[in-house]
Amino acid sequence: MNGTEERLRRWRLVLGGDGADGTGCELRGRDAAMDGALGALYGNSRPDGAGPAGPRAAGLGASAPGVARWLGDIRTYFPTSVVQVMQRDAIERLGLSALLLEPEMLEAVEADVHLVGTLLSLNKVMPETTKETARAVVRKVVGQLEKRLSSRTRATLTGALDRSARVSRPRHRDIDWDRTIRANLKNYLPEHRTVVPERLIGHGRAARSVKKDVVLCIDQSGSMAASVVYASVFGAVLASMRAIATRLVVFDTAVADLTDDLDDPVDVLFGTRLGGGTDINRALAYCQSRITRPADTVVVLISDLYEGGIRDEMLKRVAAMKASGVQFVTLLALSDDGAPAYDRDHAAALAALGAPAFACTPDLFPEVMAAAIEKRPLPIPDMTEQR
Repeated sequence: MNGTEERLRRWRLVLGGDGADGTGCELRGRDAAMDGALGALYGNSRPDGAGPAGPRAAGLGASAPGVARWLGDIRTYFPTSVVQVMQRDAIERLGLSALLLEPEMLEAVEADVHLVGTLLSLNKVMPETTKETARAVVRKVVGQLEKRLSSRTRATLTGALDRSARVSRPRHRDIDWDRTIRANLKNYLPEHRTVVPERLIGHGRAARSVKKDVVLCIDQSGSMAASVVYASVFGAVLASMRAIATRLVVFDTAVADLTDDLDDPVDVLFGTRLGGGTDINRALAYCQSRITRPADTVVVLISDLYEGGIRDEMLKRVAAMKASGVQFVTLLALSDDGAPAYDRDHAAALAALGAPAFACTPDLFPEVMAAAIEKRPLPIPDMTEQR
């Protein structure tokens, strides 16, 4: 196939084959099958065999066998990243959620964070015959996330905990040479081309006692589904570190403390109830009541800040926590999806209190936590690049 034919083939797949596509290209074999799978979702064919769905109208219908075949087809013809996008579109645009309540459907889908969020939102209406399959799907995704995120998180935070425990007379192997040299540059002797250190800067070895308290306060409204998944995984990772005492709190208009479930993030996730209203003030009041060592506590609020409670009280609580020595971090999202829609007035008010709100990717989260633990400026990404 020459370059012109290949370009026509690609345009034909993009345009969907309507009479006005203008390519004059006929698809055969695998290409025709790919086109059929795309047309079922984005075009005018239907995988359930129910006939056309109208001009440029998609439809998967309600036929479980037809959808199962379609799910198998897209996994055959497209890479995993594309399959996940197509599944997400089918769930959001075509009402496929009801079919996810059937075990055979769950076994056919490609699991990702967004699918987990959908399953959690269906948790309360899910039949018992489906729950075990759903938990298996969620456990698979959680396992993948833990494998991806845990090692770096532990390494980054262990280093931050060590550095935060500075000592004035470190042992030789504990000296922070970079900081020591910078602190003693005034004692540079040019004739000897050396620095004479008046004081050594180092850090002590990590003790087995708890050094920091971390409170994850997570908005479980429907728009925060991916953030809830990632936060639960990070909560389990943090809870596994002896030097950190982790508390996990989720909220809508009510507050639930899921700390006792942190040894299994799947239990945490199935303890949430995505959807409903939002009362950030009530959630922060609960978190504030559990703080016993403010100077050694980091509170991470993960929310789009659409407050249904008392705004002024919410801001007063944040100000009071910061005044007591708490490191307060506000994340608009903890996901790979970029900055969500959020309440800009509340974000500006928190920034004025010294708690800037920003979206954070899972890969950046360990660095954010390390900065909070060491009480240094947070690595805030450019919000304009996240939109």
